[in-house]
Amino acid sequence: MDALIEAAWRARDNASAEFSGFQVGAALEDESGRIWGGCNIENASYGLTVCAERVALFKALSEGVRRFRRVVVVTQASDLTPPCGACRQVLWEFCRDIPVTAVNRRGESKTWRMAELFPDPFDRSNLE
Repeated sequence: MDALIEAAWRARDNASAEFSGFQVGAALEDESGRIWGGCNIENASYGLTVCAERVALFKALSEGVRRFRRVVVVTQASDLTPPCGACRQVLWEFCRDIPVTAVNRRGESKTWRMAELFPDPFDRSNLE
């Protein structure tokens, strides 16, 4: 199994999903090959919940990493689960058009480019 997928499954084990029961793991590979894992962390005030993709990205960003190769998102769902809209926005802003792979409990996977998942994004170029 791909090391990035394995890291995402390990991260999922730490998910705090007491309200939805929907545990998500993500792993992001930076340009040097280092892997940053993240899991979803829910809150009783649902709007304060943070998705696995953003946790992984924020961990890397907080350590000064700014270039990324790819991201994997894993769930136990039978369907493949791509990043939500908020995660697509943040991934685009910091990772641009990287490959995003979703993997389900059966080991099925699908890979998209961020541009496929998030066409016509709002980003810093809109602020100029």
